[in-house]
Amino acid sequence: MPELIYVACALAGLILILLLIMTLRAIAFKDKGTESAEGEKIEVRADELARSLSEMIKCKTVSSSLKDEEDESEFIKFKKLLPKIFPYIYKKCVFEEVGSRAILYRLKGESETNPTVLMAHYDVVFADEALWDKPAFGGIIEDGYIWGRGAVDTKVTLNGIMSALNEHIKEGFVPKSDIYLAFSGNEEISGDGAPSVVDIFEKRGIAPGFVLDEGGAVVSGAFPGVKEPCAMVGIAEKGMLNLEISYTCGGGHASTPPVKSPLGVLSRACLRVEKHPFRMRYTKPTAEMFRVLGGKSKFLYRFIFANFRIFSPLIDLASKKFGGELNALLRTTCAFTQIEGTRGMNVIPPKVSCIANLRLIEGETKESAIKHLKRVIRDPRVEIKAICGNNPSVISKTDTEGYEKIKTSIQQCWDKTVVSPYLMFACSDSRHWGRISDKVYRFSALTLTKEERASIHGNNEKISLENIAKNYEFYYKLIKKC
Repeated sequence: MPELIYVACALAGLILILLLIMTLRAIAFKDKGTESAEGEKIEVRADELARSLSEMIKCKTVSSSLKDEEDESEFIKFKKLLPKIFPYIYKKCVFEEVGSRAILYRLKGESETNPTVLMAHYDVVFADEALWDKPAFGGIIEDGYIWGRGAVDTKVTLNGIMSALNEHIKEGFVPKSDIYLAFSGNEEISGDGAPSVVDIFEKRGIAPGFVLDEGGAVVSGAFPGVKEPCAMVGIAEKGMLNLEISYTCGGGHASTPPVKSPLGVLSRACLRVEKHPFRMRYTKPTAEMFRVLGGKSKFLYRFIFANFRIFSPLIDLASKKFGGELNALLRTTCAFTQIEGTRGMNVIPPKVSCIANLRLIEGETKESAIKHLKRVIRDPRVEIKAICGNNPSVISKTDTEGYEKIKTSIQQCWDKTVVSPYLMFACSDSRHWGRISDKVYRFSALTLTKEERASIHGNNEKISLENIAKNYEFYYKLIKKC
């Protein structure tokens, strides 16, 4: 009996020591980064910015795999518009067209080393105008908003970059290092624009100081327990893999079905994939985001994220159960998006197939993801075929001069905003730059509401005039640091 009491006391003591250590870690787990920074006040001519963006939106630069949805004359119209709006850029910058639709500008600086690369894309996705409240390509300015496809994704960014650089050149600005503007016209269909620009940099031996493309924005409610708005700067993005999962049989008449129908076999395979998700991986972007935002949250959340390794089994279980963004941060995900069988209601299809869209986390590859699916499906009759995809991007450093320039510029524009690294779930043109740089960042200089984020690739895409002005201010201050 005394021995049991001794063991119980020792165990209780160890638990208390562990809790003390965990509590001290939570107390020390505070982000010490500044949330605001002083910056000069600049003149922002919001009306001019709105008019130039409106003219860009009127160019119907739809890129699509369905060629009848594209009109090359609209892309030509867009490129002819730019010299009229930004004359100083065309007077001072070296201009070249790259690949099928990419545009590259170079403003010569005092040095050619460590140049800045600012990115955007001017192509947009198709819009079903019958479902819009305003014309999708009307560029209508009304009640403090501009309506139109590309207003958010990403003509507003291109407009802000070009307007800011045009103004700097007008004022006689000469950067410390070269500044490149790289705009793609086929990003939405994963075209050759951005890869062709990277090819040029690689051939010419140009190593960017940093690259900035679209990505996270300034959002509220980004993290539990954090009241302040958060500017999310992507330092990596997940890979993407589209697969066809299919089952082929003889087909037949629906009046005499087999014991296991083709669709039943395929459904079982899909169900097994959903019941056996990919394992959790705690990657650098997620760890850095938890450090920054967890350090700004309430004590309960600080306690959890300061001791993530201890709580990881519970976090893993919760993310599997509820899905959503936390789950996407921690593992490779698989979504079934399309299914195909037969058109006949009384015909057993000879082949059934579905499309699986996977988002690959660091540590996963296209090959390892396919192996996982084959292992969990456990049915040799079910075929898995890769359609297209790419592995996860290179993870960029945050202890760099480029990241600090971006961070400081954000803090100068959005007061009391927490700047945090994060992992981007979607794919962007910036992933191609991982071939030559680990200083690639993803941030859209906008404060986006849930409604505005939902309009990207959706209906009624629009952006506020206040956002347009803030976007310009960010790029003006960032360029001045380059």
